[in-house]
Amino acid sequence: MVDIGGSHIKAGLAETDARIQFDSSPELGPQQLFARVRQETNGWRYDAAAIGYPGRVGAEGPADEPGNLGNGWVGFDFAQALGTPVRIVNDAVLQALGAYRGRRMLFLGFGTGVGSALVTEHVAVPLELGELPYEDGTLMDSLGRQGLERLGQRRWQQIVLGVTPALQRAFMAEDVVFGGGNAAQIETLPPDTRCGNNDDAIEGGRRLWRELVEPHDRESSPFWRVVR
Repeated sequence: MVDIGGSHIKAGLAETDARIQFDSSPELGPQQLFARVRQETNGWRYDAAAIGYPGRVGAEGPADEPGNLGNGWVGFDFAQALGTPVRIVNDAVLQALGAYRGRRMLFLGFGTGVGSALVTEHVAVPLELGELPYEDGTLMDSLGRQGLERLGQRRWQQIVLGVTPALQRAFMAEDVVFGGGNAAQIETLPPDTRCGNNDDAIEGGRRLWRELVEPHDRESSPFWRVVR
């Protein structure tokens, strides 16, 4: 599993304790990243890879270049770079899959930006809740890393505690998981919420390759299903 973040790159080997982490940068492109990953994971043995990407992902891979990294991601051959079959999803989806315990779960990731996803009945839906209008900007402006630095921890936490119940009601979520590096800044958790852990992305990558998880690039069923 490789989790690509605006601040850090994390990789891990499922069902082992093997982990690596290094800093990312606004100039980091896929060639440099995977050269570093291959170097630092020399000796790891794996049959498949799961990648969490900080942006929109379509059937052919990344659909947009990331805002906090270098360019070259759209159209990049991830399978060739790692020498193994690859499944790639939005990074919030990868973490949400790993944190899912059942029912309808909303994932909110607080890192460089604001990641979000909804998971229920083995269906994972990427969201862009950071684009929602808030005060004089968007939720991303207030709850991303720059918002935390500008507003300070106390005001930032007040906003989290204020918007979370509204989002929970809007998505009828029975469980809300906070993830990302800044989730630790939330000192008081609202009801029916919890913090994820560092290995959620590892478990998400494992689940992404299980038969119960339908690959995102497979043609959807022609039959409609109402999700409870």
